[in-house]
Formats: sequence, C-alpha cells, structure tokens
Amino acid sequence: MGPGGYILIIIAIIAVVYLITRIKIVPQAYVYIIERLGTFHAASGTGLIFLFPFIDRIAQKVSIKERVVDFRPQSVITKDNVSMQIDTVVFFQVTNAKQYTYGVERPISAIENLTATTLRNIVGDLDLEATLTSRDIINTRITAILDEATDRWGIKVQRVELKNIIPPREIQDAMEKQMKADRERREKVIQAEAEKKSQILVAEGEKESKILRAEADKQAAILKAEAEKQALILNADAIREKKMREAEGEAQAIQMVQQAIADSIVKLNAANPNEQVLTLKSLEAFQKAADGKATKIIIPSEIQGIAGLAAGITSIVKSDAAGK
Repeated sequence: MGPGGYILIIIAIIAVVYLITRIKIVPQAYVYIIERLGTFHAASGTGLIFLFPFIDRIAQKVSIKERVVDFRPQSVITKDNVSMQIDTVVFFQVTNAKQYTYGVERPISAIENLTATTLRNIVGDLDLEATLTSRDIINTRITAILDEATDRWGIKVQRVELKNIIPPREIQDAMEKQMKADRERREKVIQAEAEKKSQILVAEGEKESKILRAEADKQAAILKAEAEKQALILNADAIREKKMREAEGEAQAIQMVQQAIADSIVKLNAANPNEQVLTLKSLEAFQKAADGKATKIIIPSEIQGIAGLAAGITSIVKSDAAGK
C-alpha cells in the first residue's frame, strides 16, 4: 500500500471519530437548544441526538429544574421616608427553553433588576411598620408581578421571599427600645395577673377554711349535745333503775317482815298460848313501840294494869334497897 492509501485510512479514521463526536446524550432535566446554520432548529429533550457535521451546533444547555437565586440587598424607601435594605430570594423554573434562550439577554440579571424595581414600588406604598409586618403580602405581590413579566421569557416564578429587612441603625435602636418596653409592660401585666390570681386563691382558701372550721364547730357542737343528751338519758335510766331496785328491795323486805309476822302468828296459834304468854307478848310489842320516835302512844287497858303492877313492884324493890 502506498502513501496515498495510508492517508485515506487516516482521513477515514478522523471522519469516523468526528461523526462519533457529533452523537450527543441529553441528560435528565435538561433541554438542548440546537441551531442549524445559525438559526433555531430544535429543542431536544432527554435522550440520544445526532448533530449534522458543520451545520448543527448546541446553542444552549438549559436546565429545567427549579432554581433558587439569592439576590443582593436592595435599597428601598418606605412611604414614611425610612430607608432600608431588603434582600430577596427568588424560586423559578424554565418552562420554555427556546424563549429562555432567545427571549432575554442574561435572564438572571433581568429577574434581579425586575425584582428590585417591583420591590421598590411595593414598599414605597407602605410605611415602616406595615413593611415589617406584611412580609406575606409583599411576597405574594412580587411573585404575581414577576410571574406575569417573565412569562414571555419562558420562566415560571414559583415564589419570592423577603430574606432580610434591615432598617437603619437608629430605627433598630428605637425598635429595640420599644420591644424592651413592650416586654417589660407584658411582664408587669403578667406579674399583676399572677398576683391577682394568687390573692384570689388565698381569699378562696381562707373562705374555704372558715367554712370548714364553721362546719367542724357545728359538728362538734352537735356531737357534744348528742353526747350530753345520751349522758342525761343514761343517768336518768340509772337513777330510775336504782329507784326500781330500791323499791323492789323495800317491797321484798316488807314482804319478808309480813311473812315473818304471819309465820310467827301461825306458830303462836299452833302453840295454843295462855293468857300470861299473850300478856308478855303485848309488853314486848309495847316496848318496841315505846322505843320509836312517836310522841303519842295509845296503851290498851290490859297493858295499863300490867304496867301499874310493874310500877308497884319497882317501888317496893327500891324501898328495900334504901333501908339496907
């Protein structure tokens, strides 16, 4: 093979290698913008593509994933002429790769500038307090305006967030003092409420305590009265029982005396006593009657005769004793 043959082989190898390099693989979540002879030809999605040599080229590799761009702080002035710095975060996604490629020069810079101007317009209609407390409203309005403005660029603005709102130093100092005063005021209010509740609880406790003490005194008085009543009842029952027992004893004693007298009469009748024995018994009965405490004694006539006889005998005995 001559030198010409080797040259042809080398040219063929170079041509094959070049053709291989014209085969491209588009990865997931990307769209390749292909131009042919300098004009838009196709927007190729995921998969294998072939570029014709010398006439086709990849003009742009566009990511269709959602992207997040953190823009630098922007100087804005509120309605009440307070200057502050606000930085924003924009979440967007490319929905049309062709419009994104050919619709605007430097899309990110365009979004940043549009965000800044929109933010200034919105904050310019709000005062300082409304700006600090209306983040959600500002976010919603900016998102709506940006989404409408970037639609022709093939961009979908998902949302916009105000990352930081930085007021001037003197405003921050005033706000800190105000917040400190508010915290102190709330603390005093909370302390006053706590003290009030504490006093209410103490008063309720004292009230409950007095009620319980009154109930206890009442119960104690009732129990004491019941005890005294039971004691009086038991004492009366004891006295009544005692008197009943004494009466029963006296009745038994009288019955025994009567029984003894009746027995003695029966025995006396059974012995058939003579007149002298009856007289002697009469004297014994008189002696017992005389020993009593009665002031008047009625003496039967029979006993009077016997008493005179006894007196006479006593006088004789005393005279004999004196003569001796």
